[in-house]
Amino acid sequence: MRKLFSLFITLVLFGTVLPAQTSEEAENLIYRLRIFSEINSTSWVHTQNAFDEAKAMEADAILIHLNTYGGQVLFADSIRTRILNSEIPVHVFIDNNAASAGALISIACDSIYMRPGANIGAATVVNQTGEQMPDKYQSYMRSTIRATAESHGKDTIITPTDTIIRWVRDPQIAEAMVDERVYIPGVIDTGKVLTLTALEAIDLDFCEGTANSVDEVIEKLELKPYELKTYEPSFYDGLKGFLTSPVLQGILVLLIIGGLYFELQSPGIGFPLIVSIAAAILYFAPLYIDGLAANWEILIFIIGIALIAVEIFAIPGFGIAGISGIIMALTGLTLSLLENTAFDFSPVDTTAFFTALLTVFLGIFGGFIVSIWLSQKILTTTSGPFSKLALQTTQPLDQGYVSIDADMKKLVGKTGKAYTVLRPSGRVEVEGKIYDARASEGFIEKDETVEISAFWSGQLVVRQVEE
Repeated sequence: MRKLFSLFITLVLFGTVLPAQTSEEAENLIYRLRIFSEINSTSWVHTQNAFDEAKAMEADAILIHLNTYGGQVLFADSIRTRILNSEIPVHVFIDNNAASAGALISIACDSIYMRPGANIGAATVVNQTGEQMPDKYQSYMRSTIRATAESHGKDTIITPTDTIIRWVRDPQIAEAMVDERVYIPGVIDTGKVLTLTALEAIDLDFCEGTANSVDEVIEKLELKPYELKTYEPSFYDGLKGFLTSPVLQGILVLLIIGGLYFELQSPGIGFPLIVSIAAAILYFAPLYIDGLAANWEILIFIIGIALIAVEIFAIPGFGIAGISGIIMALTGLTLSLLENTAFDFSPVDTTAFFTALLTVFLGIFGGFIVSIWLSQKILTTTSGPFSKLALQTTQPLDQGYVSIDADMKKLVGKTGKAYTVLRPSGRVEVEGKIYDARASEGFIEKDETVEISAFWSGQLVVRQVEE
């Protein structure tokens, strides 16, 4: 009887524990980020948001579902760095292509799975026409992809006769994806850039295995059972990615400078100023919302523009106010592109700084060139859509439009005396009135008799009369 009672107590106490899931049965949260297009500013915005959401959800793993032919190195390097610094394990499923920038991103991940027939490699830096960039760009890419492979570490195997170092991802193989000069026996000959199929990547330890679906990848990662969350970009995410593109930022800087230039060429407030203000808002707004542009950086830009305006309208010449304004405007535009919202002197990524500086200076230079070209088109055209933007009315003399005193023409042929020394410009007195004048030849001393020989550019032309 006592044994039956003990058995009953045991069932009551532990019966509630039995249905609970063990740690092996608990669902793993997998966060998926899809990259199915060119690597650009939008891809970088999506990556930042996805990694932040995965961290907030305390995901167990991040899975990048990748199919890309490459893209911009700047943003590929930013994504690579975010992957390497992630506290959450990051895996990639190459669903057909991981070329160029896609290869760099894939190598940064903790594990790589490829669909049968997929490819990875061909990471040589090229321009938009497909031509290979100079060696200084290739050198940077070689170093970057080699360092990415090295980040996964290596194993040191000690045998009785030798010490063998085995990399998890061989840096030399990664470098061969960039540099056609790399020679690896049995892998790649010189003169060719390395691209690996799925099976070749497995043989060279650049791929953990093949899979036909995301579910199969997760099964091979031993993360079942699992809950899959997929990042769904919002309309604003796409807009922010578009507005933070270096190309568009350069165009916006061009519009800011060009609008101010045209506004200074005409009195009042008009369309060019509206364009300049709109471009400034589009330039700073996404950077401010994203936390890049701080209040003080925008304020520096506004103060710079104000100083330039003061120099133009209130202070003659070009001095401290104008130079300070230009420096402050450039500083505000450049710092707004950098992650330095705190007003301090903490180190800033050198590559990001020079990229921001280049974007601003190219935009300003392009703004001046386009502004000068457009001003010539607008001010000289007499037909077409631009003909209404500038005043084309002339002011002929025969209709009474004059900018000088027409009575001065009547003085030609009369005589007077030099009121001051003419060397060769000075002043003369004719019929009791003082006029600006210029000697037609030589110098004329004060009080010498002169004759008005011509009237040109609003000034009397005189010659000395020998008595």
